Amino acid sequence: MDHQKLSSAVYDGSVTAVDSVKEDVQETKVVYRGWKVMPYIIGNETFEKLGIIGTLSNLLVYLTSVFNMKSVTAATIITAFAGTVNFGTFVAAFLCDTYFGRYKTLTVAVLACFLGSLAILLTAAVPQLHPVPCGTASSCIGPSGGQIAFLLMGLGILVVGAGGIRPCNLAFGADQFNPKSGSGKRGIDSFFNWYFFTFTFAQILSLTVVVYVQSNVSWTIGLTIPVVLMFLASVIFFAGAKLYVKIEASGSPLASIAHVITASIKKHRLEPVEQPWLNLYNYYPSKYANAKLKYTQQFRFLDKAAILTPEDKLEADGKPVNPWNLCTMQQVEEVKCIMRVLPIWFASSIDYLTMAQQMTYPVFQALQSDRRLGSGGFMIPAATYVVFLMTGMTLFIIFYDRVLVPTLKRITGIETGITLLQRIGAGIFFAFLSLIVSGFVEERRRTLALTQPTLGLAPRKGEISSMSAMWLIPQLVLAGIADAFGAIGQMEFYYKQFPENMRSFAGSIFYVGGGVSSYISSFLITTVHRMTQNSAGGNWLAEDLNKGRLDYFYFLLAGILAVNFAYFLVMARWYRYKGSDDEETSYETSGDIIKEQDKNKV
Repeated sequence: MDHQKLSSAVYDGSVTAVDSVKEDVQETKVVYRGWKVMPYIIGNETFEKLGIIGTLSNLLVYLTSVFNMKSVTAATIITAFAGTVNFGTFVAAFLCDTYFGRYKTLTVAVLACFLGSLAILLTAAVPQLHPVPCGTASSCIGPSGGQIAFLLMGLGILVVGAGGIRPCNLAFGADQFNPKSGSGKRGIDSFFNWYFFTFTFAQILSLTVVVYVQSNVSWTIGLTIPVVLMFLASVIFFAGAKLYVKIEASGSPLASIAHVITASIKKHRLEPVEQPWLNLYNYYPSKYANAKLKYTQQFRFLDKAAILTPEDKLEADGKPVNPWNLCTMQQVEEVKCIMRVLPIWFASSIDYLTMAQQMTYPVFQALQSDRRLGSGGFMIPAATYVVFLMTGMTLFIIFYDRVLVPTLKRITGIETGITLLQRIGAGIFFAFLSLIVSGFVEERRRTLALTQPTLGLAPRKGEISSMSAMWLIPQLVLAGIADAFGAIGQMEFYYKQFPENMRSFAGSIFYVGGGVSSYISSFLITTVHRMTQNSAGGNWLAEDLNKGRLDYFYFLLAGILAVNFAYFLVMARWYRYKGSDDEETSYETSGDIIKEQDKNKV
């Protein structure tokens, strides 16, 4: 070990503290075109979202009406598909950061979305690829093995496409702006606003216009629209190929996490060092992207990964020869950041059980409710009611940003009105309220269907209740408010609390949480269906909601969320924000300065 190459070193035969920085390397000049390339990126984003949401938003009705599936089977496929897409974002983020970079990943993903949408269209357009229509018959012929295989192939291709686009598209757009200039920073902020506006706009348009065409005109025409939109998205994306900033893959940050865990296990027998903020090994490579972190007391068992022993070898510039045996204190603190986030992430994942149900069962409730609008006989498509969730979310975001935040800021003195954890907690609370309201509304719908004159028979379902489907709006609006609090709060929380070189993973972990929730939702639906189908009280999730007890299922989910909310409050109280003054005990490592900070607030 060459001590002359280290900026600071103390060696007593057992522990060495190192704070080393490599010499700067000249960077290749990057031309940021900013808003000049936004027509390509935002145009692609708009048509891509319209296309993929147009394909998937009415898929539940498509599977039950065209593929003659039972409601439970269709709901299980949808939730499992959604979960797989969300888990796919993690795989895509890994491949993107480790091997391919964002542009190449998006190239494959955009083409996959087009081909997947085309495959779903073919299942409707080609008679041999779907079962024989059964109309109003009570017993229908289900899909064959080949028809199911082709359908699943199309959904599988969509998994590749959507899984690749979600974690990369937002970051790729932000890559086009210079993060070091004032105009670039403002451009990034504006791009985020456009991104969420586009997403909501696409959902609302797909849940109204596209769903109406699919339900009332033709499934073939309705599924052709998304295919055409996805083709336009691909053309627009590739038209700007020569103008984009294309950041190359820089290696997976997951390797650093593996290094810390492995080294801490190898050195688990070592005694903790005194004053670890001074005596743990530290080293910063040149052009290190992440903010330097202070030492924290949580997860101290990981500190042993940064204890430098006589057996550990360093290169001339202070870099460890074997990163599986020795890590830096900076690496350890970055892993601590991730571990602190995980309990919050788990609670947020359970919270998404609400969204999984509010995107499926309200459609079935609407099918057996009065969907007539006015006296003209116009009937709102069942799948369109979910648009009220999106509308509630959009309107509340405006209210939150323009009214609630300034008001709360005057009360709390916090720049954002409330903390990120408080925002996520509010989302869980409103999700709980949404499920409670859902239970009471379903109870009322079912009672009217059983005791009052009905409006006819829903094909392969049951009697249509005289209750107006507009009574579904409150539960959907509450779910939208919950999403405005929880989803946006989570995305901002992960973005700020993860190390800077893991922000692609920070984006993917949000979707992985949704995937966990989808799988839990599928498990709950299957379990409740099996446990209640032969019970004295009848199947809670019967095909005919009037014979089931969907209201009990909603109340069951509300109970789960109540327990989850209590768990979240405990974890939020325990959590310490990265690099902020509310860490219980943190220490700066510059020179001999030691700064202890007391916890202020969650």
